[in-house]
Amino acid sequence: MIAIDLGSNTLRIIEYDGISWGKSFEKIVRTAEGLNEFNKIGSPALKRILCALAEAKQKIDFSSHEVVAITTAAMRMASNSEEILHYIAQESGVNFRIIDGDEEAILTLMAVENRLHRLNVPSDEFVLVDVGGGSTEVVVVSKNTTASKSFSLGIVTLDEKFLTNNIKDELTFFRNEITLYLHSLTLETIPKTLVLTAGTPTTIAAYLLGMDYQTYDANRINGTFLKRSDCVRVLEELLEMDEVTRSRYVGVGREQLIVVGIRILEMIFDVFEVKNAIVIDDGLREGVALNYFSN
Repeated sequence: MIAIDLGSNTLRIIEYDGISWGKSFEKIVRTAEGLNEFNKIGSPALKRILCALAEAKQKIDFSSHEVVAITTAAMRMASNSEEILHYIAQESGVNFRIIDGDEEAILTLMAVENRLHRLNVPSDEFVLVDVGGGSTEVVVVSKNTTASKSFSLGIVTLDEKFLTNNIKDELTFFRNEITLYLHSLTLETIPKTLVLTAGTPTTIAAYLLGMDYQTYDANRINGTFLKRSDCVRVLEELLEMDEVTRSRYVGVGREQLIVVGIRILEMIFDVFEVKNAIVIDDGLREGVALNYFSN
């Protein structure tokens, strides 16, 4: 089968046969561009999505597999999502289903737990944070219980708010929301193992391992450790680069987004009071594939 995740920033696709992973594809499409201002998915984003799907079909044979396609925060928030998805289906043959934040968190957790198991990393107590383009999912796994919440702020939406608001104020508000949620769980202690997935932590980990956007290798990323101090250092080094050089490491279209993403990660480290985190590349698209075969 083929699992497709159309996020607020990135389109991610992967093949899976129930045993091993096949070809994969990833493209920055900035689905949520302009969403804060117009509450709609714009024509430029639609064009990028369709171009990315056409490019993916040149690499992966969609016709010989069942395709399961989901989409997340940007389409949840957009007033014209039904119209956009209908047009995408007509033009590409791919039918996307909008999932809510709870399902997004569950599927992402499924992928991360599967990867942690393969890495022989204990997964009975940890906090998973998935910083996406339009939302951030926080999942707390503790004492055989799982609680999750989706926050409607991600790197794309925060980047656009940054144009009119103070990013420190936005991050303070975001941190307070997460803190209130953690208090509502009434747990004796919050697990101190922090697991990070999505583009920002994986990009930082890749940079630290000497990889750029073109030489990115997920197998080398999975299970690596990321320190808060690493985020600070990488941000400083990226800001010293010109835009062309920076895009080599973070991808074209992510030159500014990576800055916002790292600011969010710094806040995440602080709110959970940890200095280290485990980075996992597997995310929502892998969860969609695993869930397909589990059902």
